[in-house]
Amino acid sequence: MLKGKKIILGITGSIAAYKACYIIRGLIRQGAEVQVVITPAGKEFITPITLSALTSKPVISEFFAQRDGTWNSHVPGALESCTDHAETVKKSLELRGIKIKSKELPIPVAFAAAFEGEIIRKADMKVEFWSAKNTTCELVLMKNMDEVEDHKLVIDGPDIDSGDLEYALATCVYVAGKKMQADFESVIERKIHAWFNYMEGVMHTGQRNQFRIRISKDAYDKGLRLTHFAEVLYHMITDEFDAVVDKCEVHLITDPVKATAFLNDVAIPRYNMRDDRLASMTDESVDRFFTCILCQSFAPAHCCVVTPERLGLCGAVSWLDAKATYELNPNGPSQPIMKEGCLDERTGRYTTVNDAIKDATHGAVEEVTLYSIMEDPMTSCGCFECISGIEPMSNGFIVVNREYAGMTPAGMTFGELASCTGGGVQTPGYMGHGRHFISSKKFIHAEGGIERIVWMPKELKDDVGERLNKTAKELYGIDNFTDMIADETICTDCDALYEFLQEKNHPVLAMEPLM
Repeated sequence: MLKGKKIILGITGSIAAYKACYIIRGLIRQGAEVQVVITPAGKEFITPITLSALTSKPVISEFFAQRDGTWNSHVPGALESCTDHAETVKKSLELRGIKIKSKELPIPVAFAAAFEGEIIRKADMKVEFWSAKNTTCELVLMKNMDEVEDHKLVIDGPDIDSGDLEYALATCVYVAGKKMQADFESVIERKIHAWFNYMEGVMHTGQRNQFRIRISKDAYDKGLRLTHFAEVLYHMITDEFDAVVDKCEVHLITDPVKATAFLNDVAIPRYNMRDDRLASMTDESVDRFFTCILCQSFAPAHCCVVTPERLGLCGAVSWLDAKATYELNPNGPSQPIMKEGCLDERTGRYTTVNDAIKDATHGAVEEVTLYSIMEDPMTSCGCFECISGIEPMSNGFIVVNREYAGMTPAGMTFGELASCTGGGVQTPGYMGHGRHFISSKKFIHAEGGIERIVWMPKELKDDVGERLNKTAKELYGIDNFTDMIADETICTDCDALYEFLQEKNHPVLAMEPLM
């Protein structure tokens, strides 16, 4: 664990000096190289000879060289003098090679991580951008160096002071850099969520083309406008990703026609291209999974486990995205989980996953399964694209997307289902997830897989239908499986659903009871 590390152990006059021998043995056992520095008072408790024998190094016990009186000539750099105490912190940072970045953003409100998680109620809201009512999307695109004008900020359409309460918003960020890679696009893109939340008086939830942004009346009165959102994106991208981004250009499109055109012609094809890269990858083909804790400000007890066949429940973080995030920032929100200690292949239970979840949630959650909705299901934050919930009469599951506002055969709306699922809680029978996970061969695998799906809104069914039918054909030999799945145009109550399933001879009717 400490192999190759060089550690200086200081000993002063204290009864605790006797413990130094145990500490030295432990450090050396883990591969560290130890240098002992002891004060004259410390030598009254333990002799330098003992310490030297343990470390195989001479013990430093005199702080001034005998030959010339200079400070610490024994080990250059091991001890440094700083007589100007106003410079102590600066000197300490320099010696440790720590760089502190400080940037003042040109915005009229405070900007700090402390504001992430701020909730803005409707009564306190000045304006809103919400995918349920208007076109929204966020996209980062890599371009050639000559295609990007650095620090160009464009607001294409009305700003928030035009008098409306609701707006469309397509956020497009063009980046270029000698070391930039296409795999880094989604990594930068997902940070938009955090950066907008860092602004006092701004609340951001969701991702890609499914998000909600609220701006408070107080922030608006202080002068916050869309130009400041663009400034935040420019400064944070060029600051946090300066190793790969050399130039950055930001466009915020609020014109509803142009925003819709950008979503359909540019954003959606790019999202699909990223998702399709994972088509040939399986959980069995990799040696590690990744955590993602980007949403812990809203749900401290939540941690996603991202695998090739299970995207982050927001739908925006794939296994490749999490891997790229870790490569860009080894201490960031995505950490590797070595795929070891499989306890149950059916449910996807691993000792390493449990250890990682317990650590990431600070002990709030101790066990999760990757492929079960009934046994220790993965927690959810609040950014999930869809919710799956048990429908007891049919012995199956309904799947509801965020955009659907109506009633479901489970007797709950999306918002009511979310109360059973969000906030980092584990509720057997309920689970938040991304759209693409629905057609995965690992979707509720422990309970029988996609054959358990009995109802979903028509828009969602149309969106995932091709992929879902392909999976059903490969796994069960069923053609046009989505024809067996009801939607709101067929029924929204459990009795009518059961009659429909009988009429279609849905396979769920012959499956083992869930409870």
